[in-house]
This record gives sequence, C-alpha cells and structure tokens, in this order.
Amino acid sequence: MAVEIERAEGIYMYGPDGKRYIDMVSGVSVSNTGHRHPKVIEAITSQLDHYLHLMVYGEFIQSPQVLFAEALCTLLPAEFNSVYFVNSGSEAIEGAMKLAKRYTGRPEIACFSNAYHGGTQGALSLIGSAVWQDAFRPLLPGIAQLKFNDIRDLERINSHTACVVIEPVQAEAGVILPQQNFLKALRKRCTETGALLVFDESQTAFGRTGTMFAFEQYNSSPDILVLSKALGGGMPLGAFIAPASIMQSLTHDPVLGHITTFGGHPVCCAAGLAALNVIQDEKLVETVNAKAGLFRERLQHHPKIINIRNAGLLMAIELGKDEEVNAFIHKGTGLGLFGDWFLFNASAFRIAPPLTITTDQVHECCDLVLRCLDEL
Repeated sequence: MAVEIERAEGIYMYGPDGKRYIDMVSGVSVSNTGHRHPKVIEAITSQLDHYLHLMVYGEFIQSPQVLFAEALCTLLPAEFNSVYFVNSGSEAIEGAMKLAKRYTGRPEIACFSNAYHGGTQGALSLIGSAVWQDAFRPLLPGIAQLKFNDIRDLERINSHTACVVIEPVQAEAGVILPQQNFLKALRKRCTETGALLVFDESQTAFGRTGTMFAFEQYNSSPDILVLSKALGGGMPLGAFIAPASIMQSLTHDPVLGHITTFGGHPVCCAAGLAALNVIQDEKLVETVNAKAGLFRERLQHHPKIINIRNAGLLMAIELGKDEEVNAFIHKGTGLGLFGDWFLFNASAFRIAPPLTITTDQVHECCDLVLRCLDEL
C-alpha cells in the first residue's frame, strides 16, 4: 500500500500530511509498549552516550547485555540461566536448531504444519507451508512436519529427533490455540525420546497472550526458548535461552559454535530492558485479557464476522473470504486504521495493538473496525 509514516507515538502512526492511523499490528507484535515509549527512548539515548558496537565474542563485558539477560532469566524457570542474544527471530531459530543438533548429536528436527519460524534457509525449512518453501529448495534434510493438535502424530518424534520446534500458540496460522493437554503430551514425548523441546515465542511473549510468556498457561516448559519481536522494545533483537548445561555445547569443538557480529547490540539490549521494565511497572500484562474481552464484546455480533480467535491481544477476526480481508485492510487504511492479514490464513485479519492501548482507544479502534465492515 506504500503508506508513508513520518512519526509514531503510542498506538498511533502519522503520515506526512498529518493523517493519523491506529496501529492494529504493532509491527507484527513488536511494539508491545507502543511506539517510542518515553522510557525506551530515554534508555536508547543514554546508551548512545556510552558506546555503540564494541565486540560480542566475550572479550568485553557489556552491561546492557548482562543486565537484560539477568532480567529475562528471573522471569523464567530457574534452569534457564544462559541467554544468547542474536539479531532476529530467524537467527534465534537457527541458533536453537544448531544447539539442539550439537547437544543431542542427532540429525533430525520436527516442526508443525502452518507454523512460521522465519525466512532464513534453516528457519524456512521449518515453515509449515510448501507455498513459502518451493521457490527455495533444496532445503534442510531430516525435517518431519507434524500436525498441530494431533497427539497421535507425536509418535513420529523418535530417537533421531534432535528437537521439536513449535509455537505454543500458532500465530500466522490465524491464532490457533493448543488443545487441552497437547503441549503437555508433547513435553512428555520429548522427555521420553530425549528430543529437546523448543518454544518459539517470537509473537507470543512479553504479555501478548495475557501472561509474560504463553507457555506459562499450558503446564509445559521448553528446553530452549526463542524470543524476538517485542524483545527489543522496537529495536532489532532476538535470543535463544537455555540451561547453561545445554548452551555450553556451543563453546567447544568448535569454539564459537555460533557467532554473530551484532547480536546483543548494547543499544538494542538497553531498549529491550527498558521495555521489559515498562511492561512490569505499568502492569500491562494484567490488563491484556480485559482489553481483549472488550474487543470481542464490541465486535463479535457484526454479521460479517464469522469467528474471533484470540490468545490475549493476539486476535484473528475471521471474515471467511480472502477478498473480504483485502477489502477491509484497504478501506481501513483510508479510514485511518492500519490492519494486516495472516500468512497462513488470509481469510482473517489481525488485531494485535500495543499493550499500552487504553479502554477509550479500544473503543475508538472498534468504532473504526465496525464502520469499515459496514462500508465494505
């Protein structure tokens, strides 16, 4: 659509002519604390006065990395005590894949249909749709694609499986939640076979689904946790987190088993720590489900809406037809409402605003959504 944005604040984006857009996408679940939160900007500015890139291979202690890693670990089960910062979600997935293969000595990886894990060659091999893969073959060998929410399919995980990579809530599939006990059964199967369980929480972490991490809701814990998107508070940052006993396998034979020039850039880590503090200090997680409930209450009775699926403020509004969603997004842009579709579910549009959205702003957003649907 080539919409030019000149500036952004909170839940709003502004064009050069002053036109205001409500951001229902948050840069795809990046801007959980809103655009340019003052405390995030302050942290970035402060770090600029100290240093930018130094070197990330361990020769220098860079306090933004250390402080942010410590803050993340305090939110996770005690065994998660080693954080590897990278540049993006795709690279975090690549790192997790390498770590699992290195630690287990096994060649195969399992993933799920309609999953999205990134666009690099390895991450692309895990994407659950041939439409996105076919132009780039050959991909990595030894990939088994399982059916999400099919407990019987978990039997395909075996002694050759290095890891199983899964989104605890499938985002680009159109917000598909795990059925009762599915993630628990997956955890059990991984433990039985010695495969590592990797949760990709790129879109679901940092309060998006109503808890700090989505896996907290499902009585299941991973061996490796992948984070990105909201991790950097609007700056580019990814991470994979694991127990040190697993992560240490990347430190020898060869040394520097995974390397990255800019991973854990000090400005990005400063921004990420500030954003995490905002989420905690402003108690944003505690407000997510009430705001999601208000969206649902306002929208669910419109005749064009077939279904609403949501995990907190990660919402899929099902219209049933791709062309309806296309028309909605284009008309919404004209009305000052910026929306988006899902990679594997083009018949639904996304509502994933900054978690800082107020009750009044939820109503403002719903008014525009309903007006847009009425005018289709």
